[in-house]
Amino acid sequence: MRRRRLLSLCLAFFCTMLVAVGCGSTNDDAVTTGDVSSAGNESSEIGEPIVIGYSNWPGWWPWAIAEQEGLFEANGVNVEMKWFDGYIESMEALAAGQLDGNCQTLNDTISFAGNAVNGMVAVLVNDNSAGNDKIIVTEEINSVADLKGKKVAIEEGVVDDFLLALALEEAGMSRDDVEIVPLETGAAAAAFAAGQADAVGAFPPFWTTALTREGSKELITSNDFPGAIPDLLVMSQAIIDERPDDVQAIVNTWFDVLAFMEENPERADEIIAERAGVGTEELEMLKEGTRMFSIEDNLKAFSEGEGIQHMPSAAKEMAAFMVDVGFIPEAPDLEPILDSQFVEAYAAAQS
Repeated sequence: MRRRRLLSLCLAFFCTMLVAVGCGSTNDDAVTTGDVSSAGNESSEIGEPIVIGYSNWPGWWPWAIAEQEGLFEANGVNVEMKWFDGYIESMEALAAGQLDGNCQTLNDTISFAGNAVNGMVAVLVNDNSAGNDKIIVTEEINSVADLKGKKVAIEEGVVDDFLLALALEEAGMSRDDVEIVPLETGAAAAAFAAGQADAVGAFPPFWTTALTREGSKELITSNDFPGAIPDLLVMSQAIIDERPDDVQAIVNTWFDVLAFMEENPERADEIIAERAGVGTEELEMLKEGTRMFSIEDNLKAFSEGEGIQHMPSAAKEMAAFMVDVGFIPEAPDLEPILDSQFVEAYAAAQS
């Protein structure tokens, strides 16, 4: 599963991407930035498809249900879901104006928002990671305090680095108290498994590699820090301005997807497993580490309040963290990237 891996050079190549639109053919299973038809301003005509990217993460797989069960059509909206084998490519496509929307995390939205030609706005929380992101440690490490002076292999600036920082802060420590070994997540897991680090931060499937090391175990998971890793539907500001009713219909469709999953669990799992390319056992394991968000969860997540369960607060903390570790040069304007109007309208319609 390739997800959340933000290469530090991807923004450096951003300008090149804007002027180089590929001419390759597309297929249903793999899409690159060059394969996605230009969206945004060209989709303003009523009835044209709104193009949304999604990639390999349990909280986003259920969009396939909306396609296969006709739920978009039932809500009166024309949507084309574009599957990306590479998560980064989906974010680049949205930033370049080649998509109308994309599924991505809050921290990655903060990273790309400042350079998005049509703006990036989170309109829906699909899920929170609730155990699928982990800090794996060696046998002798039994507490966060035991990490002091230890080598931690981690991809700097991304979600599991943020998870580590939260755990260290809670224990009265900081990243300065550990030795960061900066590696891409897959390489970090392999290094840990080979005995080259004392701990590693990883998401699926890489923590399964880490756990092959004898005596290794989970020390921290995203379940310990609710709200730390929200997974979102992010739309361009352009499509929100041009077709707000259709964006509302898409948000409404998501809650119909959740209802379908509850009412038709076997059919839902069949569709999801096919889209994800996973077996029943792996699907169940990944579902356990993913907390799907209800409308009540969404209203709380978008609301103001203290703590990372509230996205306005979480966004400020994430942006400060990414600036502090040098992942982004400065924080973008955070207010425009969160828009609760669509979940609020859905909630009002249900009351």
